[in-house]
Amino acid sequence: MSSHEPQETGPDLTQGVAIDAFGENGLLQGHVDGEPVVLARVGEEIMAVGANCTHYGAPLAHGIVVGDTVRCPWHHACFSLRTGEAVNAPAFDPLARWKVVRTGDTVSVSDKLPAVDGVAAAPETGAAAHPGKIVIVGGGAAGFAAAEMLRRRSYDGELAMISADADAPYDRPNLSKDYLAGTAEEAWIPLRSDEFYKDNRIDLHLSTAIERIDTDKRTVIAEDGRAFGYDRLLLATGAEPIRLKIPGVDRPHVFMLRSLVDSRAIIDNIQHAKSAVVLGAGFIGLEVAAALRNRGLGVHVVTQDSRPFEHILGPDLGDFIRGVHEEHGVKFHLDTTIGTINDKTVILTNGREIAADIVIIGVGVRPRVELASTSGLTVDQGIVVNEYLETNVPGVFAAGDAARWHDVASEQSRRVEHWVVAQRQGQIAAENMLGFERPFLSVPFFWSAHYDVTIRYTGYTRSWDDIEIEGSLADRDCIISYKIAGKVVAVAAIGRDAQSLACEASMGGEAAA
Repeated sequence: MSSHEPQETGPDLTQGVAIDAFGENGLLQGHVDGEPVVLARVGEEIMAVGANCTHYGAPLAHGIVVGDTVRCPWHHACFSLRTGEAVNAPAFDPLARWKVVRTGDTVSVSDKLPAVDGVAAAPETGAAAHPGKIVIVGGGAAGFAAAEMLRRRSYDGELAMISADADAPYDRPNLSKDYLAGTAEEAWIPLRSDEFYKDNRIDLHLSTAIERIDTDKRTVIAEDGRAFGYDRLLLATGAEPIRLKIPGVDRPHVFMLRSLVDSRAIIDNIQHAKSAVVLGAGFIGLEVAAALRNRGLGVHVVTQDSRPFEHILGPDLGDFIRGVHEEHGVKFHLDTTIGTINDKTVILTNGREIAADIVIIGVGVRPRVELASTSGLTVDQGIVVNEYLETNVPGVFAAGDAARWHDVASEQSRRVEHWVVAQRQGQIAAENMLGFERPFLSVPFFWSAHYDVTIRYTGYTRSWDDIEIEGSLADRDCIISYKIAGKVVAVAAIGRDAQSLACEASMGGEAAA
């Protein structure tokens, strides 16, 4: 799925290019028979792969090379330069590959190479590594990524995905961004077509709620009475919006945004709306504000905070993002909240009344852990898992927003509500259900779009003792480092995509080429 068509740029690589034509990042974009191709230099070896990320079409020539992989500059997908495989989400489709011929100080590209099948099949460690039945509870980022990876790793047993959602797995980040803004078609939203689940023998059960799990009998029981036996189980139950008890919150023009159904309902209801009030100035709330401004609505943002993002991104970046929204006409109401919701207005606790044809509440989410808790799994602000994403019950794994995992690098327990983290956890959990025994080591990453400004955040911290800004916020060209005792624990980047990638590699103990 991509909203960006690849462009034919750079030299014709069949005619050859000089070795010294490579950029400092070891990458050079060109084309072969009309297809965009990027050359990557790894030591003295040159490899050629498709030039555009298979996630959203980002130009990989603007990314970085780490080891024998290339990293996407926009959303940090990772591809093997040797096989083309999408090693780390958010991309799933592989890159095409070409044969490279080196003659002296010149390299040229010739034939396209065949796809590599059966990459990294499951290890031969006995029956325990070859479960006959795997059940995934949850059809979001982690659940889909796990199912896709299981089949990619040649798992041929029974595979069921059970989701309470009415829609097959979809691109959730887009719900508050381009789709809500009206610049992305709904056809782009599904992560895969219906045929994908049929072709890969993924038994997808939608609109199906789970009543309980019998871990002794290794059975998942749905509320409608159906029973799903398993040898391995993945809980990818995600999170749900926090619901506030505000007078009038049940009125038909009041919405929360978590699902595709929610986003569709908001879009349907703003067709004749002129004014909107958004409660919450977090990432979802302000992305919604930007999307509604794009549709021409007057938007008021209400928050109990003194400035947006202050506790996440610090005061300077918080003030900057507020300014960006104010430049686009958003009105902020700080240090207050909604006291009452009426038919056409809201009344704030500071006494002010604001016109509101539609109200959207986005004050955060909480992990869905009830099913795990009642099934005997350890729960502590999330479903507790080890570094392999396995719970206290052998054979039962958890991933995504609901999982609280042991981070090996920091020796701390973490739960992070990031789309890319959830996808990568789903991938690692899938491999570990097949016996790979791979710890989850991925550095957390997310992005947030606000009109023409995109923030790319890498790392993780709940606090800091120093913030260092390199570059200029005003020029929208900077990287902000959050430090504890002199160590960088997280960075936020605007307009410095390659530097953000390099920081991610460094935090993960890797080095860019």
